[in-house]
Amino acid sequence: MITLRFRNIWMVLAAASMLSLPACSQSDSDKSPSAVSDDGDVQSGGSPSAAPAGALTIPEDADPDTKNHYLTENAVAACMKKRGFNYTPNPGSTQNEASSSIDGADYALAKKYRQKYGFGIYSRAVYPNDPAAPGPVQNKDPNAPYRASLPSAQQGAYDEALGASEAAEDNGKYAGPPKGSCSAEAHLKVYGPAKSAAEQGKEDAKRAERDRQAGQALNGDQQLVSLAQEYASCLRKAGITVGSTQPTSIGDTVKFQVSAQIPPDAKPLSKEEAMPKLTREIDLALKDLECGKNFRAAYWPKYKKNPFVGNNG
Repeated sequence: MITLRFRNIWMVLAAASMLSLPACSQSDSDKSPSAVSDDGDVQSGGSPSAAPAGALTIPEDADPDTKNHYLTENAVAACMKKRGFNYTPNPGSTQNEASSSIDGADYALAKKYRQKYGFGIYSRAVYPNDPAAPGPVQNKDPNAPYRASLPSAQQGAYDEALGASEAAEDNGKYAGPPKGSCSAEAHLKVYGPAKSAAEQGKEDAKRAERDRQAGQALNGDQQLVSLAQEYASCLRKAGITVGSTQPTSIGDTVKFQVSAQIPPDAKPLSKEEAMPKLTREIDLALKDLECGKNFRAAYWPKYKKNPFVGNNG
């Protein structure tokens, strides 16, 4: 399952490492995704998986950001069709199986991949051509060949209809796609009109409060507290330093320790340079997995009921 928590954690690791991995970010929205009909209309209460022919079918376990992205792409396709152009919805970056297994929610799957890739920090340097190596998989733009086949004048009309992303304003805020474009129209249908500063402030406050309550529920769970202490004790016996033993933090302690050892200005490593680092990383990743086995078995089911983002958001 793709989760917001995992996506944010992976982005932290990718930024800290020397891996040239394309980042993928979706806008944060509390709005419940709705289905987009074949003519581009958003249908309240519709099933996102019931996509029309040629549209993206949304996985039932996809997080809200992914659902909204897929719905937006489907709405863009419907809009472009009305304007006389073909457009294939683009799923963008996706997580491969290795990436989604790093968190250890599935012990057997995590062990299989950690034995080869560790936490996924140095593995891409060692296995640059391995599609199963942890990291976002950037899908090619499915519309590039179609656009290239159009006459130059039509290419301009295609770009105008689609709406190329505009640059950020002087204050650093993203202005969004050009008004009147299919991208802007689709965004409006899926996300609704832009909120005022006051409205956005209230939503942010509600989101922060929900996250605070989720963190409180997890960190105040006596079973998780006890298992986290056992987890930490096991790591210390293995010679691994443990700072926080909070249930919401301990699962990423070792992973972040490894990534924190990479200097901010680190240069890309060759396979030969990265191999001993990966070997060490794998050793730590497996020790972490074994020490946290019982903790994670109890933590992840409770996390699903209280999804916590915290500082990783």
